[in-house]
Amino acid sequence: MRIERDLKLDYCDVLFRPKRSTIGSRKDVNLVRDYTFRNSGQTYNGIPIIASNMHGVGTLEMAQELSQHGLSTALCKDLNKEPYKTISDKNQGVILSTGVSEQDRKNLEEMLYKNPHVNMICIDVANGYSERFLDTVTYFREKWKHLTIVAGNVVTADVTEELILRGADIVKVGIGNGSVCTTRIKTGVGYPQLSAVIECADAAHGLGGHIIADGGCTSPGDVAKAFGAGADFVMLGGMLAGCDEGITSAVVNGTVKFYGMSSKAAQGDSFENYRSSEGRVVEVSYKGPVKNVVEDILGGVRSTCTYVGARSLKELSKRTTFVQVNRQYNDVYETNTVGE
Repeated sequence: MRIERDLKLDYCDVLFRPKRSTIGSRKDVNLVRDYTFRNSGQTYNGIPIIASNMHGVGTLEMAQELSQHGLSTALCKDLNKEPYKTISDKNQGVILSTGVSEQDRKNLEEMLYKNPHVNMICIDVANGYSERFLDTVTYFREKWKHLTIVAGNVVTADVTEELILRGADIVKVGIGNGSVCTTRIKTGVGYPQLSAVIECADAAHGLGGHIIADGGCTSPGDVAKAFGAGADFVMLGGMLAGCDEGITSAVVNGTVKFYGMSSKAAQGDSFENYRSSEGRVVEVSYKGPVKNVVEDILGGVRSTCTYVGARSLKELSKRTTFVQVNRQYNDVYETNTVGE
């Protein structure tokens, strides 16, 4: 047993230090990124925010709408259970998701054969430290050489490097930090997200790879902090839950149900009796069209860039200095807020 005493931080522990800026307006900030992926050789052009592959978020309707704004969507794994489903080639930025079981592989490969225009997949498990998961990454890299592979979740530099060397192009970073995740409560496992992003981004970039900061964002400011910490992409679940394009349950009293993908609600009849649920079911406010949420998020990130003098999202991490704080903001009237 050993204890690491180095300081580890979450998004709520820091603020950006403002810097002199010559940017006249937030509309002058360019949020589009261009990437070439290390192992697939594929290129990417867009705003690097991804809707999570969760029930109520990762839907085809969400993908269709977000693609109009230059954002991407990781589709929920359940779509792979419908092997004859086709995805319109007009849905740009679609990522197919899979687990690591033999049936997961077969379902995904049927979808890939049916939708040859889809060139990005996400191998998604709660515990990215298992050999079975690493072997699955190797399998897809060897068989599907042209695919851009997202793989996770992990929170440390060593396995980030291992995944990239195994064939992953983008490593998904985050354990236990999601709004409906109870992994830290049930297992005691996790890592403060800001520090995880900083350390994993450094490791990935050293090998020419990329990372996704997955989970832990509760506001546009957190999204900006993830990019400032070095994330190439940011994945959002709870912030996009409750929007028209993702709703899979009825709106009751202005709320909809949202739940973690390791919860009994998500797993259904497949939930084995030797497992403990690591997700909660919550009610989130109905938010209407996702367009409104997207505009709020992008407006916040643009404003961050103007405060630190970054003319583009690409420059943000280079212009970032974080200040450690004990309190992010004045919350005296938070429960009394009636609008903006």
